[in-house]
Amino acid sequence: MTTFDDILEEAGKFGRSQKRIFGLLCLVSMPFSGVYVGIVFQGFTPQHWCRDPAVSQLRDSCGWSLRDSRNYAPLVNTSAGMERSQCLRYDLDWNATGLTCDYPAPRLSEEELSMVPTAACKEGWEYDYEGRTSFATEFDLVCADAWLVDMYQATLNVGFLVGSIAIGYLADRFGRKMSFLMSNLMNGIAGIIVAFAPNYVSLLVFRTLYGFGVKGGWVAGYVLITELVGVEYRRTVGVLYQMFFSVGILILPLIAYFITDWRWLQVVITAPYICFLSYYWFIPESPRWLLSQNNSRKAVEITEAIAKENKKTLSKNIENLKDDTAVSSTATFMDLIRTPKMRKHTFILSFNWFTSAVVYQGLIMRLGILGGNVYIDFLISGLVEFPAAFLILFTIERIGRRLPFATANFVAGAACLITAFIPESMFWFRTAVACVGRLGITMAFEMVVFVNTELYPTFVRNLGVSVCSTLCDVGGIVAPFLLYRLAVIWLELPLIIFGAIAFVAGGLVLLLPETRGVPLPETIDDIENPKKNKGDTLKTQQMENLLPSDVTTKKEPVDV
Repeated sequence: MTTFDDILEEAGKFGRSQKRIFGLLCLVSMPFSGVYVGIVFQGFTPQHWCRDPAVSQLRDSCGWSLRDSRNYAPLVNTSAGMERSQCLRYDLDWNATGLTCDYPAPRLSEEELSMVPTAACKEGWEYDYEGRTSFATEFDLVCADAWLVDMYQATLNVGFLVGSIAIGYLADRFGRKMSFLMSNLMNGIAGIIVAFAPNYVSLLVFRTLYGFGVKGGWVAGYVLITELVGVEYRRTVGVLYQMFFSVGILILPLIAYFITDWRWLQVVITAPYICFLSYYWFIPESPRWLLSQNNSRKAVEITEAIAKENKKTLSKNIENLKDDTAVSSTATFMDLIRTPKMRKHTFILSFNWFTSAVVYQGLIMRLGILGGNVYIDFLISGLVEFPAAFLILFTIERIGRRLPFATANFVAGAACLITAFIPESMFWFRTAVACVGRLGITMAFEMVVFVNTELYPTFVRNLGVSVCSTLCDVGGIVAPFLLYRLAVIWLELPLIIFGAIAFVAGGLVLLLPETRGVPLPETIDDIENPKKNKGDTLKTQQMENLLPSDVTTKKEPVDV
């Protein structure tokens, strides 16, 4: 019987048709970056202070600037020294102190003010917008409610977690193309509703639904393109597909610079998903999936269309196409932890998925709390992600997987720890070291994807990747709380945590076997006893070489 890989040899492993489809699907990765880290701009929290009606009235009548009214906030001791409080106000009627327009500051001395009691904000807050509005300022998510900003990102990752599993199942049940299109329809609807959410609760609900569709659709596109190309091209298209996420990282600050309202920014980020619905006419269903569903007629039709677009002629008996990937074993979660090496692989890969998500997402969101030019910082940090894909493609076939994977984690961890102790006066050196950290964790994030697939046997490979990658979404849920809450204690404390877990992740990677040049395992025994199986293969080859040259074996004709 003829397999799809046999036909692909003639139809073209990565011809004009696959390149066109690949180019279209790569566009899906670009708006994903806006969804994933758009909180840097949409959840931006500017300098703020308690609103006092008497001070606000005087400011309006005297023509003071917005910042002048901050002089009426209490001085508090912080890690950076004495600063005006963002969450307390003087419990005082300023009208009784004889306020005038002569000088935009309290007429009371600091000694007198130190005797005045303070209280929490009662009349809301005033914000130094700096030209940008966010959901944090619109819903007053500051001070005691600041943790609700973290929830905005956490609910997205909850949607990722559930959506990647659910849509992954639907893609196996109803097809890659249909799941991709349905995901984008959900993205368009949920994303627009997020942009017009009337209150914070509805914002979280639809943000979760948004996450449900976005990651699942991205994964469906990833699977579709890797199933349409030859085996030797899968890793390359997979890495480049992810690299277009970095292209989106570069475009996002440019869009955010010109669109300063968080709601309209949400609309712009969502609009591409509506456009992706047109892919119904431009991308095919996966022939491999169709064959697994015994729909060979449609698989043949699509394969012939691919060959025609690639200007190739098929000579093999395409009507006898069959599914060469079907297996009789049923995978269960227990298969991932039942034996010692499978258990080790599952733990190490899960921890690396978690670490990559926490450190990567944490480093990006940290740009929003450093106080510098967030647009330039974001752009610079995005540029350093591009070498990651090329370094991976250059090293994995020359050096292997394990050493570059571990080194990427070590580099990211060292950069985080060093950055934490570089003084702010050494701005460019600090920025350069931080960029090296982004490069390292980007490499680690991209490598864990395909290393995961190479360390599980065929019948449990998809399940293994799905289970381990759920820790990525758990890391995404933890990251904003870890970053924003620890930064309140000490701005550099999150970097210490990021560095520590990245070093642990790199050390654990060194415990994994090298997979360069090693055939993909077919059974759990291939994982547990690789030397035995390698020896059996070698012995078989040696026996074949010992056969006399005049001995022939009668073979049945092969039906191709």
